[in-house]
Amino acid sequence: MTSSKRVPRSDWREVNSMADRGATMGTGAKLDMKKELRFLYAPPTHPVFVEVPALRYLAVDGAIPEGTAGPAADPEFGRAIGALYSVSYTLKFAMKPSGRDFVVMPLEGLFWTDGTEKLAPGGFGAMRWTLMMLMPPWITDDDVAQAVSTLVDRGRLSGPSALRLVTLEEERAAQILHVGPYADESPTIEKLHAFIEEHGLEPRSKHHEIYLSDPNRTAPERLKTVIRQPVRPRRA
Repeated sequence: MTSSKRVPRSDWREVNSMADRGATMGTGAKLDMKKELRFLYAPPTHPVFVEVPALRYLAVDGAIPEGTAGPAADPEFGRAIGALYSVSYTLKFAMKPSGRDFVVMPLEGLFWTDGTEKLAPGGFGAMRWTLMMLMPPWITDDDVAQAVSTLVDRGRLSGPSALRLVTLEEERAAQILHVGPYADESPTIEKLHAFIEEHGLEPRSKHHEIYLSDPNRTAPERLKTVIRQPVRPRRA
């Protein structure tokens, strides 16, 4: 079963108010953006359309060389994940005393082949990536720089970090929940792209994945991954 229902813009009210509430959150309060943005982080296992507001991420870029057996086999990819989590938790604990505590969000990734915005066939082979974690609106570039400096001083992050804050504007997108191993995503991606084509649309911008499960604690067949593809009207 598929649905072409779009999330109304009235559902963005909670997104737009997060920064304001950050200034008034009391001690012990904690912002959980996965709950605030449930329409983005809890899709069904069939394709749907969503309207994605502009969101602020902590991000780092990289590339998977030709001949590498997927992202998991790339050491740079693993180091980037470690850096994102380390800086995110450092920011969380730095914000907590001021009453701006937040739940650290799931890892997300954009993937594309060099010179295009398309995913490599089967999700393997040479490709570029941006790994990301959603940040509360009140996190600043100075906050990130301070967190990185703290980790470097403690010997938990080596050298200058390429992490940065970016704003992602995906707007209208199709998404679906994939349940199962990462290596088995292809049929789910094909279903999503067929849904896009059925509605007279085509992919716009990069393939986006959100990893809701911890692969170290979850059996491969139970892993949950949101697969999102921004769209636009099909061009003649």
